[in-house]
Amino acid sequence: MANRFLLSLCLLVAACAGISPPPAGAQEQPVTIESSALTLKIDEPKATRVGKLVWRGGLEMRANSRSFGGLSDLHVTPDNRTLTSISDEGGWLVATPRFDDKGMLVGLADARMGQLRGLDGKPIDSKPEADAEAMARLPDGSWLVSFERRHRLWRYPTLTATPLPVEGPADIGRQPGNGGIEALTALADGTVVAISEEYSRQAGTVVGWIGKPDAGGRYAWNAFSYSTAPDYKPTALAVLPDGSYATLERAFDMVRGVRVRVMRFEAAQLAPGSTVRPEELAHLSSPYAVDNLEGLAATRGAKGETLLWLMSDDNFNPLQRNILMLFELAP
Repeated sequence: MANRFLLSLCLLVAACAGISPPPAGAQEQPVTIESSALTLKIDEPKATRVGKLVWRGGLEMRANSRSFGGLSDLHVTPDNRTLTSISDEGGWLVATPRFDDKGMLVGLADARMGQLRGLDGKPIDSKPEADAEAMARLPDGSWLVSFERRHRLWRYPTLTATPLPVEGPADIGRQPGNGGIEALTALADGTVVAISEEYSRQAGTVVGWIGKPDAGGRYAWNAFSYSTAPDYKPTALAVLPDGSYATLERAFDMVRGVRVRVMRFEAAQLAPGSTVRPEELAHLSSPYAVDNLEGLAATRGAKGETLLWLMSDDNFNPLQRNILMLFELAP
């Protein structure tokens, strides 16, 4: 069993170096998403809780498009009726979540896809340019998207529009090529919060930035530190309905596979020059449902409960999965 497990992981790593899928296309296209239900815990099908998170359903997703996958972040509207995601190959996805009469997530419908455009108005078609890793919905309805490899921030009036470049933090270009801004969110006043996956100035932390809106669509950036546990790096950030923050932290190695921590910290910790020290809400690793989780969104449910949406990036790798999980945060 152990040898087969290690072999699978070796194949997984090798497959990550495979050929990229074709771009999703300049014009949005309908896509049919086929999903099968996930159980929270493989060896305990009736399990409904992990840490402080209560299971509200999960999906393993496939679609009738080779461009479907690589989902690296997501946003869900406050009414829980529209889910938007971006891909690390530069694609975007919009779909409608479906629930059963108990409020459990059971599917995605009315899905459509397209390809983000570059500054020239043409669809982005090269990996170094297309590696979109995080997104934030700004108060005016536009989208701020962070890219890595060539680290930058672009603002899209709509997902089908030509973007405008946004001047990022002065040291945005110092991030490792494949370890840029993966955690990004925006507040109601337009403030942007970003956290680098791997850029560090001090052991045991990575760098984050607070961007305050300034004149001419610019931001005034100030840095803070985000405390990390060994092997774990932040991959997503969302503002909870009570004004606190949630993050995802991911770790991977050949022996233990993927592990993810769902974390939380109070807004009062976030200030220029501060060090944010989050607390763990839940730890996801086998036999719990888990994959390369990189997307996080937070909304309120019909009863006023806090909902957390988690999405994985399959790297267009047949040995990984596109999964979407919904949790309720226990009081």
